[in-house]
Amino acid sequence: MSDHDPAKRLKATLIGSTAVLMWGTLALFTTLTGTIPPFQLAAMSFGIASAFVGLKWLVRSEDVAKHLRQPVGAWLLGTLGLFGYHFFYFMALRNAPPVEAGLIAYMWPLLIVVGSALLPGERLRWWHVVGALAGLAGAMLLITGGNGVSGFKSEFTFGYIMAGVCALTWSTYSVLNRRFGGVPTDTVGGFCAATAVLATICHLAFEITIWPANGLEWLGVIGLGMGPVGAAFFTWDYGTKHGDIQVLGALAYGAPLISTVVLVIFGKGEATWAVAGGCVLIVGGALLASKQLLQRRRR
Repeated sequence: MSDHDPAKRLKATLIGSTAVLMWGTLALFTTLTGTIPPFQLAAMSFGIASAFVGLKWLVRSEDVAKHLRQPVGAWLLGTLGLFGYHFFYFMALRNAPPVEAGLIAYMWPLLIVVGSALLPGERLRWWHVVGALAGLAGAMLLITGGNGVSGFKSEFTFGYIMAGVCALTWSTYSVLNRRFGGVPTDTVGGFCAATAVLATICHLAFEITIWPANGLEWLGVIGLGMGPVGAAFFTWDYGTKHGDIQVLGALAYGAPLISTVVLVIFGKGEATWAVAGGCVLIVGGALLASKQLLQRRRR
C-alpha cells in the first residue's frame, strides 16, 4: 500500500497520535525525578531510550548497520530535531519566565499545520487552521491557568527568542521528516544516542551532576526514557512520515491537556474551569482538524 492509501494513512496517524499520549505523561515523570538538572535528565532519558532500541536489535538479531547507514541529511535533521528542541527549550526556561516561554515554545503544533502546506501532496484547509488555533487557545488556558500572562518584558528577550527557535526547530523537523520517508523508524535509536551524547556535553558545561536519590526518582527517569523521551519519538517519526500531518499537529495540543488531567488524578494538580475550557477547545479543535480524515474513514 502507498502512503496515499486512506487505511494506511489513518493507521499511521493513530500510531503517531500515541506520541501525544506519551508526551502527556512528561510532566508527571519529570516531577518524580526530583532535582536532577535538565540536561543531565535528557542525557539519561535518551541514553535509556537508545539502550532499549539497541537491546531490541540484539535480541532480534537485526542488521544494526542497515538501520544506521542512512543519508547525512536524515542524521542531521533527526539529531538536530531531537537535541535542538530540548536545548532551546531549556535555554528558554533559563532566560525567561516559564509560563511565557512555554506559551511561545508551544506554537510548534500550529507551525506544523501551517508548514505542512509546503509538502508535496498536502493541502491546507480552513478546518486545519481553525482546529489548530482552537488547540492553541486551549493550551494557553491550561498553561496560564486562565490568569493570563504578566506581560512580556524586554529583559527576557533572549529567552523568548530561544523559545521561538525551539518551536521552529520541532515544527521544521516534523514537517521535513516526511521527505525522509524511506528512512526506517529504527534509525531514531541512533538519533537518541547522538542526542544523549550532546546532552551530556551540555550537562558537563552548564550543570552540576545530581544523581537520583531514591527508587522513585529512578522510576521517573526510566519512565521518561521508555515513554515521552523514548518510544514517543519513534511513533511520532512513523506518524509524520506516513500519516496526516495536519491532524497530528492539531492533536499535539492534547499533550498539555493529558498532562494536566494526569497531574490532577495523581494529586499534583487542581481541576479548575481553565482545565474544563482547555479540554473543550483542544478536543473540539482536534475533531475539527480531523474532519476530512474521519469522513474518509466512515466512507
